[in-house]
Amino acid sequence: MIAHVRKTYRGLNPQMLYDEIRDVLHKHGVVAGDARLQTYSVPSGLTQSRVTVVLRTGDKKECGSAHIVGSPKGEARVSIEIDESLLPKKTISAIREDVDFILGSYEVKW
Repeated sequence: MIAHVRKTYRGLNPQMLYDEIRDVLHKHGVVAGDARLQTYSVPSGLTQSRVTVVLRTGDKKECGSAHIVGSPKGEARVSIEIDESLLPKKTISAIREDVDFILGSYEVKW
């Protein structure tokens, strides 16, 4: 089964968001591979960016992915998918809690 963490943030640079997510994951034994950063132009002349990364356990097994999309309006969305069969639910819960604590003040509440 796959655990999902999906959030929308306002006022965060997508690269900074990636760095924070990467550090939280690392703290809990999940290694983020090389980030792939892409930038796209939009008709207004502004740009939006996308960061994708593969997640691995400490023993190099692929256990999920993270995707961050930044919009020209100053919002950034993050989607983290983690395979629950490779990481304990306690670890996944701790990741969610740390993300909420560190980035909660930027989160857009629907």
